[in-house]
Amino acid sequence: MSKKVFSDAKSALFDVKDGMTLVLGGFGLCGIPENSIAVLHDMGVKNLTCVSNNAGVDDFGLGLLLQKRQIKKMISSYVGENALFEKLYMSGELELEFCPQGTLAERIRAGGAGIAGFYTPTGVGTLVAEGKEIKKFDGRDYVLERGIKGDFAFVKAWKGDKFGNLIFRKTARNFNPMAATAGKITVAEVEELVEVGELDPDQIHTPGVFVQRIFQGKDYQKRIEQRTVRKS
Repeated sequence: MSKKVFSDAKSALFDVKDGMTLVLGGFGLCGIPENSIAVLHDMGVKNLTCVSNNAGVDDFGLGLLLQKRQIKKMISSYVGENALFEKLYMSGELELEFCPQGTLAERIRAGGAGIAGFYTPTGVGTLVAEGKEIKKFDGRDYVLERGIKGDFAFVKAWKGDKFGNLIFRKTARNFNPMAATAGKITVAEVEELVEVGELDPDQIHTPGVFVQRIFQGKDYQKRIEQRTVRKS
């Protein structure tokens, strides 16, 4: 267990290399691995393929890696909050594979479960299905989607123990649990790191068997993409 615990993000990400595929948890700016992304930015690794529901915003999250042109390709479902992303894609500097949100979640889950691919009706008859196998089941067309596995997966949890058992809080559960299973090496950053046995087993969302490295993060901003409030 002691081999899983790292002092900080920098020490946990020591062997991330150029050209790797990274799977990142989070939904919008909620539950993103902020500390890990910041270190990737400082490391300057490039030609990355990043799999994430969102692409961050211009000055935060994956937007930091886009600023330095570190990402070669994004596999995403929603990128509407990032003007730089749009600019890079339209200029041909960034490859993009759009994927429906539910399909993306299932592709990540499938990759983590060792499933090479699955059929879904989502996207049939649209650009999403171009170049993919179409098969009919019970009179309905389905498109073949491939599972996704990354060289690394980065997730952010509310609490974790030193074995790597993780608890995610609320919206952060949308993509983090799937992402945690989909890395050859999964790095978890947590707001609170506790001893083994302190977490209620019934509350654990990701068992520690999926996590190879864990550290307690710091200085979380927990930003909101668009804050909407009622008039007083």
